[in-house]
Amino acid sequence: MTTASEIRPAIVGAGPAGVRAAQTLVAHGLRAVVIDEASRAGGQIYRRPPASLAQRTARTLYGFESKRADAVHAAFDALRGRIDHHPDSLVWNAQDHKLDVMHNPTCSTRRVPYSHLIVATGATDRVLPVPGWTLPGVYTLGGAQVALKFQGCAIGRRVVFMGTGPLLYLVAYQYAKAGVEVAAVLDTARLADQIAATPAMLTQPAVFAKGVYYVGWLRAHGVALHSGVRPLRVLGDEAQGRVTGVTWQDGNEERTLACDAISFGYALRSETQLADLLGCRFDYAPMHRAHLPVRDAAGRSSVEGVYLAGDGAGIMGADAAEWAGERAALALLADSGVAVDTARAAELERKLGKLAGFRQGLERAFPVPQDWAAHASDDLVICRCENITAGTLRQTVATNGADEMNRLKALSRVGMGRCQGRMCGVAAAEILAHATGQPLQQVGRLRGQAPIKPIPIMLVPAEGAGA
Repeated sequence: MTTASEIRPAIVGAGPAGVRAAQTLVAHGLRAVVIDEASRAGGQIYRRPPASLAQRTARTLYGFESKRADAVHAAFDALRGRIDHHPDSLVWNAQDHKLDVMHNPTCSTRRVPYSHLIVATGATDRVLPVPGWTLPGVYTLGGAQVALKFQGCAIGRRVVFMGTGPLLYLVAYQYAKAGVEVAAVLDTARLADQIAATPAMLTQPAVFAKGVYYVGWLRAHGVALHSGVRPLRVLGDEAQGRVTGVTWQDGNEERTLACDAISFGYALRSETQLADLLGCRFDYAPMHRAHLPVRDAAGRSSVEGVYLAGDGAGIMGADAAEWAGERAALALLADSGVAVDTARAAELERKLGKLAGFRQGLERAFPVPQDWAAHASDDLVICRCENITAGTLRQTVATNGADEMNRLKALSRVGMGRCQGRMCGVAAAEILAHATGQPLQQVGRLRGQAPIKPIPIMLVPAEGAGA
């Protein structure tokens, strides 16, 4: 059994899951290392602006979630002096119970040892490209939200929001509330999908009501909402470096709308690269249309001493992330021989279990377009780092027999660029599945490789960095 002095817990990520995990460990007398890419804790959902923009109120930044955001921020601030916080820091590799961590402002790197690890890496946008998506002025939904929350600026003066998922309407609402002209919201999901999913979503009436409010508010303020559409192309001028409009198919009609920026995405996908490097076992999760690291109800992964919490192990939302972070910390403590409140642990598992039906409802309401790959033209750029098109991927399948993602990567270079497949991997898998006639789960996933995210070729060892 591990003694208290031998427990050196580390947490990667300081969003809702990471904050509650750290709070739980500290409450039981442990000092955790918390490593986060942002300068201030809160994650994407509760991202905190820099001090220079601190005059904006929580209500302005987070809307209905302002009280939850304040609670998460206050919980983390109260831990000051009782944790080792590494802000602005990227975990880019993991091996032998050590994390390779780069401090972004100084490009210095150190190795951080741990005995137990909670991975709370969160999520990023699911990208399905459309012709013209590489034009300046095209952002993901998450990128547009970061600009507004963290930098206090909009991505354009007249913006179209496109794709599907609850985030589509939330970000459109946030932009409209900030005074930006929202030209339209183009949702690939059909109204019939949302109506059919309503009973499941009503299992969380407060969350459902917020979504209905966002949609209603946008309609009441004159924002055009189109459902069941298929994006066709982003219009723009490469020479002038700007977006000028977007064209989409609405039933049998082709429609065009002028705008100077576009924000798009198809819900979220989990950031699983670190879990992969740690050796966690993965399995295909149909609801998420992705391969995800396997975990039990408490957050234990297949690797002893590694725990998974929050959206990094499956998209469940901010509330679930808080509960999962606390539950994973309790599991870590119990596995280390520390007495914990078993009733609280059971309560957290019940809360998380009740959300499963609601999440299935969301996936039913906002499905990822199943026919996207069939409509992707051969000249559509899938991997912008390596300029790999859909036609190149199809040709690789036809001439070389590639039928698995890592084989496709080796033969075509898709996913070999700076993003390591984080942006293009989803789309490449959809193209591969369609080209080979296989179910998506059969084509596999790109294996995680270090560095997880781009780092400089030359890193400076941090003063006193561990070997």
